[in-house]
Amino acid sequence: MFENLTEKFEKAFKVLKGQGQITEINVAETLKEVRRALLDADVNFKTAKEFTGRVKEKALGRDVLTAVSPGQLMIKICHEELVDLMGGDEATLNFQGNPGVILMSGLQGSGKTTFSGKLANFLENKKGKKPLLVACDVYRPAAIDQLHVLGDQLGVEVFSNKEEKNPVLIAQAAIQHAKSNGFNVVIVDTAGRLAVDEQMMNEIAQVKQAIQPTETLFVVDSMTGQDAVNTAKAFNDRIDFSGVVLTKLDGDTRGGAALSIKAVVDKPIKFVGTGEKMDALDVFYPKRMADRILGMGDVVSLVERAQEQFDEEEARKLQKKIQKNQFDFNDFLGQIQQIKKMGNVKDLMGMIPGMGKAMKGVEIEDDAFKHVEAIIYSMTPKERSNPDLINGSRKKRIASGSGRDIQEVNKLLKQFNDTKKMMKLMSNKKNMMSLMKQMKGGGMPGM
Repeated sequence: MFENLTEKFEKAFKVLKGQGQITEINVAETLKEVRRALLDADVNFKTAKEFTGRVKEKALGRDVLTAVSPGQLMIKICHEELVDLMGGDEATLNFQGNPGVILMSGLQGSGKTTFSGKLANFLENKKGKKPLLVACDVYRPAAIDQLHVLGDQLGVEVFSNKEEKNPVLIAQAAIQHAKSNGFNVVIVDTAGRLAVDEQMMNEIAQVKQAIQPTETLFVVDSMTGQDAVNTAKAFNDRIDFSGVVLTKLDGDTRGGAALSIKAVVDKPIKFVGTGEKMDALDVFYPKRMADRILGMGDVVSLVERAQEQFDEEEARKLQKKIQKNQFDFNDFLGQIQQIKKMGNVKDLMGMIPGMGKAMKGVEIEDDAFKHVEAIIYSMTPKERSNPDLINGSRKKRIASGSGRDIQEVNKLLKQFNDTKKMMKLMSNKKNMMSLMKQMKGGGMPGM
């Protein structure tokens, strides 16, 4: 996410490295690189110019403290301005009402239907709501079918009527159905349309007028860059939406839409889609996004994802097994499954400060654990429960069964044993205290 933009910002800040003070000359040189980085990321030209203007004004108006280098001050100012550019505080979703009604709008192929499913999943599992999905794309039966498939997958009811060709009547009937059946949020998925298509734009304006939604969200593919911003402006002029959703932010996106859209249409980004899975949806936090753009990571989001997968009772059981030195490959596999639920590994690594730069150029597969899982699944239940049983002949059988070579099996066994030892050490408070003392004294066991 935004790797190229991050790299170019770092290049810009290098201009100030080793400088003792901020001057008009080195600020101008730095901001020339910053402006170039923003334009390369497909940020609106006017937005980029205004951004660098504000940064210059702040930088030249501040004294550099002795404890802060000019480079650090410039990063701080750019961070403040990036947060402000993307909306400041996170924007909450208004789903109040009886029921709350959320209307989706956007271009064809922007990901509206998939996002509608993700939003229903988010509201049900994280907000305790009972959502109803409504299929109002009267032009594409496949879109209606897709929403039904998503609804079945999520266990969320979908309201549709393939015989009715008026989306206003379908939406109104759906809201009445929601009131009669205890649904407290209605998510209306509409047909994709072009901003230049007057008839289609009139249609969604009529739907909005008829159902008076509490939220009208504009869903846009972030990979379209500046085009996304231009389209957002055209839609906002017609239907005055309340918030933006950026989809496909995990793809090869340059970041222009995320950085420009708030400044151009003055509407907040509320959600970002970060993958195909139904739980790959994040609330948009401008500060956290600025952290990531400037290579600072996003530890808060990483911890939140971990907490979502954390089971206190399971953790207690695991702690007991570790203390008794009974941690086995079944437990190891369980930990892998929890990590996988948190998202793709490359995205998780990017949330750790400094790791985004360290991982540049390193290809990480979407399912980075599949080879490890294949080896573990090729073990017998006894071998998983008692790894000490695994001898030479068993290793050959496991390697053959998993389609991996024996060196990979040996490597996994070594990693497992090292992990087991470290977990055992960390579970014992006395051992931890001893380890801390040795680290303070500059020595480690066996060194």
